[in-house]
Amino acid sequence: MPRFEDEVVIRVAAGKGGPGAVSFLREKYKRIGPADGGDGGHGGSVLFSADSNLPHLNHFVKNRLYEAPNGTPGGGGRSSGKRGTDLVIRVPVGTVIIDEATGERLANLDREGQSFLAAKGGIGGKGNAFFKSSTRRSPYFSQTGRRGEALELRLSLRLIADIGLVGFPNAGKSTLLAKLTSAKPKIADYPFTTVSPNLGVIEFGSKQFRIADIPGLLENAHKGVGLGLSFLKHIEKTAVIIYVLDASVGDLAGAYAILRNELKEYSAAMLRKKSLIVVNKTDLEHDPSLITDLRSKSRKKVIPVSGLTGAGMDGLKEEIGRLMVKNNG
Repeated sequence: MPRFEDEVVIRVAAGKGGPGAVSFLREKYKRIGPADGGDGGHGGSVLFSADSNLPHLNHFVKNRLYEAPNGTPGGGGRSSGKRGTDLVIRVPVGTVIIDEATGERLANLDREGQSFLAAKGGIGGKGNAFFKSSTRRSPYFSQTGRRGEALELRLSLRLIADIGLVGFPNAGKSTLLAKLTSAKPKIADYPFTTVSPNLGVIEFGSKQFRIADIPGLLENAHKGVGLGLSFLKHIEKTAVIIYVLDASVGDLAGAYAILRNELKEYSAAMLRKKSLIVVNKTDLEHDPSLITDLRSKSRKKVIPVSGLTGAGMDGLKEEIGRLMVKNNG
């Protein structure tokens, strides 16, 4: 599955109102009849609508400008112009809409079908019939339409996945994601294969949960090392954390402590998320006593697996299912 975007900046512009018409009723034996120019149509507005079928903001990457149609001009015979069609932009459920210029949070679309009017269309101009009076039967002027609202918006996903795989580079998170779901992330035996989160779906009976492979962290990630702040932001947007450790690297308890500290330094609230620990790559040479040591020091559920051979994966899936039941209970 392709990597996804969880934050983008776009520009939206509502349509301009159509101009009012300058027109006069044609009457026999009269050079100029009374004014009958119609009003211009209002410009289309820009709205956002929450759609649970969208998992990410990828569709905004190539197109960052969204413009609603203008209203059409008024016509003779008091004919009003047509209103511009509203532009409805679909976004994932959980999208926060922020004014990029002021930083003000404008909306939080956290329910299916919830909508938000972001930019109102311009009002159509009045035709010359509007300005007709007992003393001025044939005004030669009309109004132009008003411009629609336009602004830059930051779209940010509050929750990118139910479950986040967190670990150091080359811990095998992408391999685990591929085994647990139908996702097809880029996988190779070297660090930093993943530079942006990959997303998959894991199923438990009739329920589905999104699981994200978060790019690997380095020590001092909370200080910005190795794009750490960006990666930590992704972790913050997951509901449950699965720590992934490499069985062959040595001090597992120490590696887990470093990961926890990075999360704590970024936001202590992340340590309160429900979590478990996966010790991956048990097909490689490793010291089983280090797993025992990790269990005693972490006081967390520790599950040894091999993403390569599939050993322990069924037990991991069952444990993830139990964890999600607790988290949603």
